[in-house]
Amino acid sequence: MAYMHPDELDIREPLLRRLLCEQFPDWADLPLTRIEPEGTVNVIFRLGNDLSLRMPRRDGPTEAPSKEFQWLPTLRPKLPLEIPVPIAQGHPTDEYPWFWDVYNWVAGETLPIESIDAVQAARDLAAFVAALQQMDPVGAPAGRGIPLAERDKEIRYWLDRFDGDSRVEAEWERAMTAPPWDGPPVWSHGDLDVRNWLVRHGRISGVIDWGEMGVGDPACDVMVAWKLHSPAARDAFRETLPTDDATWDRARGWVLSQAVAALAYYTPENNAALCHEAQSWLELVLSERNDP
Repeated sequence: MAYMHPDELDIREPLLRRLLCEQFPDWADLPLTRIEPEGTVNVIFRLGNDLSLRMPRRDGPTEAPSKEFQWLPTLRPKLPLEIPVPIAQGHPTDEYPWFWDVYNWVAGETLPIESIDAVQAARDLAAFVAALQQMDPVGAPAGRGIPLAERDKEIRYWLDRFDGDSRVEAEWERAMTAPPWDGPPVWSHGDLDVRNWLVRHGRISGVIDWGEMGVGDPACDVMVAWKLHSPAARDAFRETLPTDDATWDRARGWVLSQAVAALAYYTPENNAALCHEAQSWLELVLSERNDP
């Protein structure tokens, strides 16, 4: 197994069995199945038929309750796709230093975008993002949607380590000129990559991994339009969720920056799926300069 991060913990079934025996003995004998593809931040195990364990790989939470525990029960009834419900929270030990979560099991498969109708996926995701943006932001935690200017130092770091198309830096500069979000903060998921969609009967049915949830600039969710791998799906997203030009330009900057960081950090050996995804996002962004 190739590790994605040099400082991540080795999270395997024996460790989980010990944690369950200590903290949730009623679940300690249930079958455990490691879920693929793996997330970059968390390892997910299915526990029995009805539960899942979400275990941070590195830099996990040291305080509880998590924002997921506080907010997902409130969001769930008002969203058009299924999301996980927190059941319990495990505590740090000498062996595992962070809080970890037990959720209900959300049915569905994680499939590559090539396996589903991308245009329909675009419409389903746009409706989901629209519903999320209508949620009351009062009291909500800050999310991933910070101004692009606050990402500039980090992205310059990755651009210096990025071995790719010379047009990429010019695209980042162009995105940085987009007017910042001047409306009230809105709710976003913050990480709407294909690995966080669940598919049933050919349609997106659920959205998981809410660690980046919170309020801020909507552009950080709108960027999923480029993560659908086709101009037609990108355009279908915007048709379903009409988006002002400034937000659209910032969203393009978001997906560009994520692609650069992923391709500069990960390798085909430790995260082939994300490298493939990021290359596709980047190619779609760059191709827009050639669109008629």
